[in-house]
Amino acid sequence: MGHGSSGRPPASPASPATPAPPASDVSGASGGGLLGRIRRAWREVVKFGAVGGAGLLVNLLVFNLVRHTTDLPVVRASVIATVVSIVFNYIGFRYFTYRDRDKSGRTKELTLFLLFSAIGLVIENGVLYLATYGFGWHSPLQSNVFKFLGIGIATLFRFWSYRSWVFRALPAGRESGAGADDVGSGAREPVADAESYLKAQPKGPQSPRPKKPQPKVYR
Repeated sequence: MGHGSSGRPPASPASPATPAPPASDVSGASGGGLLGRIRRAWREVVKFGAVGGAGLLVNLLVFNLVRHTTDLPVVRASVIATVVSIVFNYIGFRYFTYRDRDKSGRTKELTLFLLFSAIGLVIENGVLYLATYGFGWHSPLQSNVFKFLGIGIATLFRFWSYRSWVFRALPAGRESGAGADDVGSGAREPVADAESYLKAQPKGPQSPRPKKPQPKVYR
C-alpha cells in the first residue's frame, strides 16, 4: 500500500446550503387571505362612512330647512329630508363605495335599494315619531337629537342590507377596475417572494451528454 492512500474513501464535496423560504411564504398562506379580507372590509367601512356622513349632513340640513321655512309637521319634514338623502346616498354608494360591485342588473339593484331604503326610512322616522307624539319631545333640539338617533339605527340596517343584497360582490374571476386592483394587491407580494425563492434554489448536477460514436475509417 502506498504512502499516499490511507484506506479511507475520499470525502464527498459538501452540497450547497438550501436557502430558507421567505418568511412571507410561511405566514402568507395562513394569514395573507385573512389580512386581505380585513383590509378590504376596513376600506369598505371607511368608504361607507364617508358617504353616510355626507348623507347625514344633507339629511339634517334639509330637515331643518324644511322645518324653518314651511309649516309641515316634524315627521313629514323628516321624511322629505330622508328621501333627499336616499338619492344622495345611492349616487355615493354606487359610484364610490361599491363602484367595483356587480353592475349587470341595474333595475334589480335599484329596486332592492329603494325597498331597503324605505325600511330604513320607517326605522329612522319611527324613532322621531315615537319621541314627538309618544313622549311629547318636539322642541328643535329634541327633534334633532332623535332624528340623529333614528339615522344611526337605520344606518346599521342599511349597511347590512346594501352590502348583502343590493351591491353584490362580483363572482370570482370577474373583478375589474378598482376592485380587481384591491383584490390583487394583497397577493402580489407573496407571489413575488415565492418566485424569488424558486429562482434561488440550486440547480442539481446535470448529467453529461452521451458522445456520439465516431465512424471508423478503414484504409
